[in-house]
Amino acid sequence: MTDHSKRHWVQLVALSTLAAAALVACGKKEEPAPVAAPAPAKPEPLKVAFAYVGPVGDGGWSFAHDNARKALEAEFGDKIQTSFVESVPEGADAERVFRDLAAQGNKIVLGTSFGYMEPMIKVAAEFKDVKFEHATGYKTAENLRTYDSRTYEGAYMAGVIAGGMTKSNTLGVVASVPIPEVIRNINSFTLGAQSVNPKVKTRVVWVNNWFDPPKETEAATSLINGGADVLMQNTDSSAVLQTADKLGKRGFGWDSDMTAYGPKAHLGSAVINWGPYYKKTVADALAGSWTTGQAWWGVKEGAIDLVSIADDVPAELKQKVDAVKAGLKDGSFAIWKGPILDQSGKELLAKDVVADDAFLGGIKFYVKGVEGKLPN
Repeated sequence: MTDHSKRHWVQLVALSTLAAAALVACGKKEEPAPVAAPAPAKPEPLKVAFAYVGPVGDGGWSFAHDNARKALEAEFGDKIQTSFVESVPEGADAERVFRDLAAQGNKIVLGTSFGYMEPMIKVAAEFKDVKFEHATGYKTAENLRTYDSRTYEGAYMAGVIAGGMTKSNTLGVVASVPIPEVIRNINSFTLGAQSVNPKVKTRVVWVNNWFDPPKETEAATSLINGGADVLMQNTDSSAVLQTADKLGKRGFGWDSDMTAYGPKAHLGSAVINWGPYYKKTVADALAGSWTTGQAWWGVKEGAIDLVSIADDVPAELKQKVDAVKAGLKDGSFAIWKGPILDQSGKELLAKDVVADDAFLGGIKFYVKGVEGKLPN
C-alpha cells in the first residue's frame, strides 16, 4: 500500500470515529440545569413586651427590669424582639396598655408591679394565644404565671451591715405600700440587724407609692431627724440614699446598684437580677414548653445579691454576709427560723421552726424591734 493510500485510509477511520461520536452525542438526552432549592423562610422573631411601673431611669426597680430586658436581647439576638412601656400607672391605665401590647402581636407580655394583677388577669382572658407574666402577684391563669424575687434575702443581708454600722441603734426604712412583700422586707432587715446587734430598733415611714422622689426625700429626712443613722428603702428611686448622703448618714441601694447616687452614704446595694428568670421565660416560649405556675427566686437562683459593700465596713460583717449568702445558696441557712416574735412579744414561729412560703406570703405584722403601728 502506498503512503498516499495509507493516509487516505487513516482519514476514513478518523472520519468514521467522529461520525460515530456525533451519533452517540445526538442520541444522549440533555440533562436540565439543577434548580437551587428555595431558602427556608426565616421565622418571625418572638415579640416580648414589658410594662414598667416607673421610668427606666429610676435607678432602681424599673431600671433592674430593663437591664434584664437588654440581657435578653444579647442572649437571643434576632430570635426575639423586645419593647417596653414605662411609667404605667396601676389600675385602668395598665389594662389599656396590656390590651394594646397583646393586640400589637406580642406573644409574651410582662407586667412588673403588684398593682397590675387584676388588669392582667382580665386581659389574659381575652388573649388566650398570649403568654402573660406578672411580677409579685399571686393569681394565675392558663396563660398567666407569676414570678417574684426573694427581696427579703437582700434586706436581711443589708440589715447585718446596718446593725454593725449604726451608732444610734436606730434604723430607718422608707416604705412604699403596706403589702406582705414590703412588710416582709422591713422585718427581714430588722432581723438581720438584730443578728449582730440585739439593741437595734427600726422606724418606718410609709409614702404609699412605689416611685415618688419628693415624698421619699421627705420621709428619709423625717427618719434622720428622729434619730435614724442608717436608712433602707422599699421604694423605687434613689432619693433615700441621696438624702442620707446629703445629711451625713448612711444608707443602702435597693433593687439596683446605687453607689453612684450617694457614694459617701452607700453601705451596699441589695440588688435584683431578673435576667435568669426572663431568659428561662423566653427559652420556654421558644421551645414550646412554657406552662403556668408561680416562681419565687432568690440567692439560690442568682436573682438576689448584696453588692458594692463599702470599704469601711469591718471584715467580720462582710464575712457574716458571705456566710449568710452561702447558707441561702445551699439551703443550710433560713432567715425566718423560730423563735420569732411579733412587736407585742407574741411567738409566731416556735424555736427551730422554719417558715414556709405560705407563711412568708401572708406576713401582715411587725417583728419585735420594729416601732409604730402597721397601716391597714
